[in-house]
Amino acid sequence: MGSTSDLPVMEKAAQFLDEMEVPFEMNALSAHRTPEEVENFAKNASENGIKVIIAAAGMAAHLPGVIASMTTTPVIGVPIKASLEGIDALLSIVQMPPGIPVATVGINGSLNAAILAVQMIATGDETYQKKLENYKVSLKNKIKKANTELAQVSYKYKTN
Repeated sequence: MGSTSDLPVMEKAAQFLDEMEVPFEMNALSAHRTPEEVENFAKNASENGIKVIIAAAGMAAHLPGVIASMTTTPVIGVPIKASLEGIDALLSIVQMPPGIPVATVGINGSLNAAILAVQMIATGDETYQKKLENYKVSLKNKIKKANTELAQVSYKYKTN
């Protein structure tokens, strides 16, 4: 993440990765304030066993693109709502030049970034594939439960 102020958003990703038992690391790396550290991280990601990078940034949001420019490891960008409702960060991350792709999720969408990262890893790992299948079943069951509860809500003109 660009700074520790992004942690409240990124905690959802960390919690999901933890639940899926995916080893991960968290770093505060700034494309503008610590460019050497960003370069070191990006250039050594593959060698360090990192399979997917989730990079969160607000405002100018250069971190995901800078990392992607220095590695072949897939990068998922999470635009952080820091200013302009996060639209500035979203556009900065999603508008990458040809040859430097950054998969981009919605503003503050760290949970989806973590799910996508696990899906990428699961293409070569049946254990993670099964965990994701179970997660999707739990989402389905949550909606079924919600509909059962909504069926109990009564209004004069409600028909279901």
